[in-house]
Amino acid sequence: MKKAISILLTMGLCAGLLAGCGAKSAATSEEATTENPMVLTLSHGLSETHTVHIAMEEFAEKVEERTDGRIKVEIFPNAQLGSETESMEQLTAGVIAMTKVAAPILATYEEGYNAFGLPYIFDDTEDFYHVMDSDEMHEFFLSTEDEGFVTLTYYTSGARSFYTKDKAIRTPEDLKGLKIRVQDMESQTDMLDVMGGTPVAMSYGDVYTSLQTGIIDGTENNETALTTGKHGEICKVYSKDEHAMIPDVMVMSAKVWKTISPEDQQIILEAAQESTDSHKVLWEEAINDAVEEAKNEMGVEFVEDVDKDAFREATQGMVDEYCDRYPGVAEVLDIIESVR
Repeated sequence: MKKAISILLTMGLCAGLLAGCGAKSAATSEEATTENPMVLTLSHGLSETHTVHIAMEEFAEKVEERTDGRIKVEIFPNAQLGSETESMEQLTAGVIAMTKVAAPILATYEEGYNAFGLPYIFDDTEDFYHVMDSDEMHEFFLSTEDEGFVTLTYYTSGARSFYTKDKAIRTPEDLKGLKIRVQDMESQTDMLDVMGGTPVAMSYGDVYTSLQTGIIDGTENNETALTTGKHGEICKVYSKDEHAMIPDVMVMSAKVWKTISPEDQQIILEAAQESTDSHKVLWEEAINDAVEEAKNEMGVEFVEDVDKDAFREATQGMVDEYCDRYPGVAEVLDIIESVR
């Protein structure tokens, strides 16, 4: 009951914000004109300075330009329209058109998306891009209309590694006795369990204070969290085990997708992929800048001699279990293997 009320309140807030834009949107792309365009809302929880937001701005510009102003994308950053989970609820109901979520969030609707939260399913960044850009993966992205959404593209969020106040994590043994913050996802708590640490699921916004007060001994994320989240002020050892590469994905409501002509769908897909390509460059620059700042201004040590094979071995049983438990996960992992 409380959840239902929360959803209704969030949708009410969303409707109010959208109404405040003063735009009357055409119902379909074929009905849309320059004077009465189809307006697509795009919600995400990141700031306007984040690399994903910048890439999305490029996406919006290209869609408007290539449809001669018939389709416009209005971006709502900073979780104005709700959290990722709330945005997906609004999206599948057709209240908003698009949102950005971490891929495993979609497992609620399509179990195969659980695969993207598993450890070491990608060998490295090159392998990640090769797989995610493949035709086979894009076919999977567009196969979920019956589940209420389609995925237009993905954005890298880098490789996630462990970092602590003062201890290097070179093997799973080093995690024993440590309380490590993980994302509130089943795959992430299971992963840390099998690695030997104590998982503490919490929101990203609570991490800094929890590190300060000793509620947690460390956390895991990409290098930009050291600087943008100021975690490098407290955590001085970043161990590059690179246990996961969890993509962000930009998804569209199936209800909205069906109102867009095939020609305009193609324009949207091409603009989305081009924004992904631009984001790769932006992300590499952001990572390089974060590492330099963390090293030179925060005194963070980056540990390279990590035994990744030991981590892979520790988590392989978990990956196998997920394949048995979720047939959709096995299908996605088969796609990944098939395009290598």
